[in-house]
Amino acid sequence: MSHIVIVGGGFAGVWSAAAAARVRGDGAALRITVVTPDEDLVLRPRLHRLDPQASRVPLRRVLAPVGVEHLRAKVTEIDPERSRVVAGGRAVGYDRLVLASGSRLVRPGLPGAERLFDVDTAEGTARLAARLAGLGRFTAVVVGAGFTGLEVATELAGRGDVVLVERAGVVGPELGPEPRPAIESALAELGVKVRLGVGLSAVDDREAVLTDGGRVPADVVVWTAGVRASALTAQIPAARDELGRLEVDRRLRVSGNVFAAGDVAAAEADAGRRVLQCCQHAIPMGKVAGHNAAADLLGLPLTDFAPDPYVTCLDLGAAGAVTTTGWDRRIRLTGVEAKEVKDRILGLIHPPVDDAKLILEAAGTPGTGVR
Repeated sequence: MSHIVIVGGGFAGVWSAAAAARVRGDGAALRITVVTPDEDLVLRPRLHRLDPQASRVPLRRVLAPVGVEHLRAKVTEIDPERSRVVAGGRAVGYDRLVLASGSRLVRPGLPGAERLFDVDTAEGTARLAARLAGLGRFTAVVVGAGFTGLEVATELAGRGDVVLVERAGVVGPELGPEPRPAIESALAELGVKVRLGVGLSAVDDREAVLTDGGRVPADVVVWTAGVRASALTAQIPAARDELGRLEVDRRLRVSGNVFAAGDVAAAEADAGRRVLQCCQHAIPMGKVAGHNAAADLLGLPLTDFAPDPYVTCLDLGAAGAVTTTGWDRRIRLTGVEAKEVKDRILGLIHPPVDDAKLILEAAGTPGTGVR
């Protein structure tokens, strides 16, 4: 019996598995296994709201109904020459591999780095939430004014005093100029203090030390500055980009019997641009990679990755949100209306559970995640 192994239990991994199961149908002799040590799919776009339990979906409720096995183990080795992975100390052979092991926060090597908090994982978010719960009114320093940093800072502003630190000379440097006035207005409305052109140089239990020598009293320091693809990509002999992502073709094939999806894949989106490490791209990439891995084994047509037009929806806490369209990020909505869109999106990214028919139907439709 042919075997598809999917490494990773995030958006890309789960939807790869469901899409492969959809192609398999009822009669094909095709085994599908998701390998991840995690018990849950974590809805990472929800983590900035600091309710990690509401961001967890048990994998068994998505995988088991569609006949996908779940091996709870960490993959430590990928051996493309022998077509196997090593997980939990045992070798698992594959006929097709989908690498969907996601990304990791790049943590800094600075004095006191072990004191930093993050919202990169459900566990990290739970640690931050527990710390804040015991403080009452607090002062938080959020490092990085990119997408995640802005969402965390504006969420925390409803609960304490927040200082947002950014090395660049503007907030949201990668978000472009058009949404910036709306973002700056929201930060001012919420009382978030912004320090631009500086970074973090050290942390202790009372303050954050900045690169310009400034010291900011802080009960917590939250690090949000940058992510890289899973280190497993280095075990596959293929070209990688500056984020460590594997170069893939339009069918998300790396080479031979290896496909990649989500934050580990440098796929082309449109107009010569590559996908971002976000659920808007991870969900449809997972569906395409899983479909193609199964179709390749069953002698069926493969499909090209063709994502929906790029959009963003940035949560700005009590100040609402801002939604944009296109790579130039033209503003579509702001304030309460945009917040309603964000809330709908955070509902839509939750996969169907327990119902094989609904899960398989969803696996054949375009992704609805937006980031």
